[in-house]
Amino acid sequence: MLKFSGLIAASILASGYEPAVIEELVAARNVSVGQIITASDIVTPKGEIGLRRAAHLIGQETLHALYKGKAFSEGDLHAPTIVNRNTIVKMEFVKGPMTISAEGRALDNGGMGERVRVMNLLSRRVVTAVVIAENTVKAKP
Repeated sequence: MLKFSGLIAASILASGYEPAVIEELVAARNVSVGQIITASDIVTPKGEIGLRRAAHLIGQETLHALYKGKAFSEGDLHAPTIVNRNTIVKMEFVKGPMTISAEGRALDNGGMGERVRVMNLLSRRVVTAVVIAENTVKAKP
């Protein structure tokens, strides 16, 4: 198939077809670690696809510093942190109609829907739980 790739490209170019180009989204200014991305942090893309991609970046939190003119990549952003490491969180254990609540200490940072490790303050047992709200996690019993 590789030996035909030149023929395919030549026939596409000869037909006048212009392939869609995915526009890179770049930072409009320097953005520090842990900052939430806003529309003013992204150079305004020209096409509809670029605008849709930019909309998905808004509201995300940076994992490391981004510099003006640098393209955004998948590893640069994640869901905003709503559970911080070493904070006291409410742990909810739900089984059918019964809900048990306890206090725990978050051992990881986490955003909505992310899994974090939490240590139960009474039993000192570490469980993996899902972040469901600010400083609230849901664990399976």
